[in-house]
Amino acid sequence: MRLFALNLFLLPLMIIVASTFSELIQLSNQNGLIADQLIDLLINSGLIESSYIFYIAIILLFTVFLLLFYGAMGLNTNEWGNIYLFLIAIFNFVTTPASKLEFLKKYFNFSFLLRRRLSDQIIDNQKLEPKINFDEMRNKPVSDFINEKEKEALVEEQNEIFIDDLNYQAPGVDILTRPDTKAETSANQEELKINAEKLKNVLIDFKIEGEIIKVSPGPIVTMYELQPAPGIKASKIISLSDDIARNMSAMSARVAIIPGKNVIGIEIPNSDKNPVYLSELFKNEKFVSNEKNLILALGKDISGHAVFANLENMPHLLIAGTTGSGKSVGINVMITSILYKHSPDDCKFILIDPKMLELSVYEGVPHLITPVVTDPKKAITALKWVVREMESRYKKMSLLGVRNIENYNIRITDAISKSEKIIRSIQSGINPETGQPETRKIEIENKKMPFIVVVVDEMADLMMVAGKEIEHTIQRLSQMARAAGIHLIMATQRPSVDVITGTIKANFPSRISFQVSSKFDSRTILGEEGAERLLGKGDMLMMTAGGQTTRIHGPFISDNEIENIVKSLQKQGQPEYDDEITKEEEENNDADNTLSDSDKDALFSESIDIISREGKASTSLLQRKLQIGYNRAARIMDQLEEQGYISSANHVGKREINYDKFTT
Repeated sequence: MRLFALNLFLLPLMIIVASTFSELIQLSNQNGLIADQLIDLLINSGLIESSYIFYIAIILLFTVFLLLFYGAMGLNTNEWGNIYLFLIAIFNFVTTPASKLEFLKKYFNFSFLLRRRLSDQIIDNQKLEPKINFDEMRNKPVSDFINEKEKEALVEEQNEIFIDDLNYQAPGVDILTRPDTKAETSANQEELKINAEKLKNVLIDFKIEGEIIKVSPGPIVTMYELQPAPGIKASKIISLSDDIARNMSAMSARVAIIPGKNVIGIEIPNSDKNPVYLSELFKNEKFVSNEKNLILALGKDISGHAVFANLENMPHLLIAGTTGSGKSVGINVMITSILYKHSPDDCKFILIDPKMLELSVYEGVPHLITPVVTDPKKAITALKWVVREMESRYKKMSLLGVRNIENYNIRITDAISKSEKIIRSIQSGINPETGQPETRKIEIENKKMPFIVVVVDEMADLMMVAGKEIEHTIQRLSQMARAAGIHLIMATQRPSVDVITGTIKANFPSRISFQVSSKFDSRTILGEEGAERLLGKGDMLMMTAGGQTTRIHGPFISDNEIENIVKSLQKQGQPEYDDEITKEEEENNDADNTLSDSDKDALFSESIDIISREGKASTSLLQRKLQIGYNRAARIMDQLEEQGYISSANHVGKREINYDKFTT
C-alpha cells in the first residue's frame, strides 16, 4: 500500500515536469497551464536569460522526468530489464531489413507456442492451486496473512446435555473447569510478524528462499506456511527442523508437507500457551447436536478449532505415548465424552487396566458390564467373551435380516412401539421319514443391543502373558466387531514391534500418537516421523484411515473432575455385572482339560518329570531328552498345557511351569 501511494504521488509530478520540458523546447502541449506559469516565473526572475542556463534547465528537467517516470511506473529491476531487451529487439528489427521476414516468421511461431503453453499451464494451475505472486507479497506486511481465529458456535447458556432417555441424565457441564477468559491471551500480531520475519531470515541463512504466505496461531503452537522458491526440495527443509528450533529458541519445531497445498508447514511452540478446556468442547455446537454417534472430544487443532471424531467410523483406535505425554488423560477424555452422550442402555464399557491405577476410578459407573479388569489373565478371558458376544450378535442380525447394529435397533424399536413379537423359523434338522428339512420357530427378544466399548490401558502386559493368543483375538475383533457395535480403544506406552505387531497395526487404520521417545517409535505407531517432536501434556498426532495426520492439543481433565462425574453417575443407578465375562472359562477349565489315559501320550508322565527336573518347558527340550520327533513333542506340550502343568507361550515363545500342579 505504501509503495502504491508513492507511485500515485509521483505521477502528477512527472506530468508537470514533462509539460515544463515541452514548453521550454517549444513543443505543443495540452497540459501546460502549470508549465506556462512556472516558465513565466523563471523568465521574470531572469534565471534563464543565459543560453547556458537554458540548456542546463532542459537537461535537469529531462533527468528529473526520467527519475519520476522510473518511480511512478513501480516496476522492479527484472521488469525494466525485459523492457530494455524488448527495445533492443525493436532496434535490431528496424536496422536489419534483410532479416525482417525471418524475424516475423520466428516471432509468430514462438508466440503461438507460447500462448499454447501458457493456456495449458493456466488450466493446470486452476485444477491445482493459484500461483502466488512473490513481488506483491514482498510489499505486504506479514500481518495481512495472519489467520484470524474463527469464532465457533458455543452453547454458552446450556449447562446440561440432554439425552433421549427419561431414566438417565448426563452429568452437568458446570462440574467441569471453565475457561478463564481473563487469563486467555490472544496471539500478538506484532509478535507473530516478528517471528515470521525471523523464521524467514533463519531459512535464508541455510540457503532456503521463499515467502511466509500464512500464519495460523493456535492455543499451543503457531504454524507458518512457507512457499519455497522454485527448485527448493521439501526434504531439505524438513531435515532442518532441529536447526530451526535452535535458531528460533524453541523447544522443538515440526516441519511437514501440508496435504493438498504447495506449501510446507513449520510449527513453532508459542511462548504463552492457552490450555484447552473440556467444558468448552462439551459446549460446542458439534458436540451438543450429535445425539447418535459415539463422538469423542479430542481437543483443538493448531488453528484453535475444536476437533471431534466418531468412533463408529474409525472403528477402532490405537493409542501410543510415553510417560507424561498425556495418554492416560486422553483416554479419560474419550471415556467421559461417551458417558456424557450415552445412557447405560445405549452403551456399555469393559475397562481393562493392568496398571490398576488409571481406570479404577470408574468402578461403580452404571455403564460397566463387569468390574474394572486388572488381572491380565482375566483380561484375556474378557476379550474372548467379547468375541463370543460378537458372534452371538451376528446370529441375531442374520435372523432379523439386517447388516449392522443400527438397523437392528431400528427394527427392534419399531416392534416395541407396535407391541409386536418378532418370530423367525430356522432349520432344526432333517425328517428321517420324509427327508424334508424340519424347522422350529424362535422368538427374538425385543431388546436393543447397546454399543460395547472395550478400553485397554496397557497392551504390553497382555502381550507378555499371551502374545499370539491375544493377537488372534484382537485381529478377529478389529476385523468383524464394527457391524456388531463393538469398538476397541487400545493404548500402550511402549510402541515397539513386539507390542504393536504388523497384524494389529494393519487392522487399526485410525491411530493416535502422543509424544514418544524416538523416531523409531513414531514410525511404529504412525508409519512416519514427527511424534518424537511433540510437546507432551496432551500434544498428539492423529492419523485417520486415509493416512493423513492432524496435530491436536487435547484437553486436560483432573482427577477431581473425574470423581465428580463418577459420583453423579453412581447416583442414577448401579451397574449390572455379567459374571460370565471373566469366570466362564475358569468354570469350564476342569471339564475341558480332563484327558483320559488313552488320550495321553505314552511319554506324558516322563515328560512331566523332565520339565520338573529341568525347570523349563519347550518342544526342543522334549525332543532332545526323549529322542522323539517334533510333531510328537509338540503334541505332548499341548497336552501338558491343557492339563495345566505349563502356561501358554508368550510373545517370545516362553512358557511358565505351574509347580502347584505337581504337588496335587
